[in-house]
Amino acid sequence: MQQAIIGFHLDDEQHWVADLACGHTQHVRHTPPWQNRPWVMTEAGRQQKLGMMLECQKCEINTRIDSN
Repeated sequence: MQQAIIGFHLDDEQHWVADLACGHTQHVRHTPPWQNRPWVMTEAGRQQKLGMMLECQKCEINTRIDSN
């Protein structure tokens, strides 16, 4: 289920985490070559991604559970 990014914070290991509109979170690491997200490394890059939609796996799972 798609959810908008409303903010960012660092976790205990200093990895960037997106705060989603649904209240869930998702890591947005820049770890090439597996995850190429150089924008997460700068404040300006993160600000540009506010409002961007990400797939929230927790919402997707909750939707499946609720529909059964």
